[in-house]
Amino acid sequence: MKFFLDTADLAEIRWAVQAGLIDGVTTNPSLLSKDAGDLEWGDVLKEICSLVDGPVSAEVVAVDEAGMYDEGRKLARIDDNIVVKIPMLEEGMVATRRLRSEGIKVNVTLCFSSVQCLIAAKAGATFVSPFLGRLDDIGHDGMDVIRETRQIFDNYGIETELLAASIRHPRHVVEAALIGADIATVPTSTLKRLLLHPLTDRGLDQFLNDWSKLTARTKANA
Repeated sequence: MKFFLDTADLAEIRWAVQAGLIDGVTTNPSLLSKDAGDLEWGDVLKEICSLVDGPVSAEVVAVDEAGMYDEGRKLARIDDNIVVKIPMLEEGMVATRRLRSEGIKVNVTLCFSSVQCLIAAKAGATFVSPFLGRLDDIGHDGMDVIRETRQIFDNYGIETELLAASIRHPRHVVEAALIGADIATVPTSTLKRLLLHPLTDRGLDQFLNDWSKLTARTKANA
């Protein structure tokens, strides 16, 4: 499974890249608004692309087909790594097909059912992004969408990559990986939690404590 970092925070992206933890980045208008600071959003995207050797999703804000297509083309000109995020709308599927016909990669976002993922794939989406956490929030099992979509894609040899989004905790990542999601996009807080386990900390403390005792004895016997 590949990991994408769901952020527009440049410091967080630098940390994850230096640690070798991520294969790409996903952004959206909310993240850019929160993390851009005094920088222009286009400059933020350029900087992210310079840091990350992989796909960088950037989302359109138009909701009509012509607007999504025009914005998508402009976003794609920022860098070869840009993947245009298009919302799962009827007109969005037309825009997706037009962008893909020009070789522009598309991530269809805000998917909440397996049939939406199938429709997006048929429109030519490079990635489809079902939102697990938001489904869980309203009492549905978001993982069911991952499970059904994986089976449908495998049934028909669909090459669109399945990107598990709206990840809230490490268990989401584990379950999505077991089902066979191609990618999980996670916020920095969740990515860091993937590295942690209390037994790791306890074991390290024990090793260091024992080593201190050993060196103390060595000094005492010197």
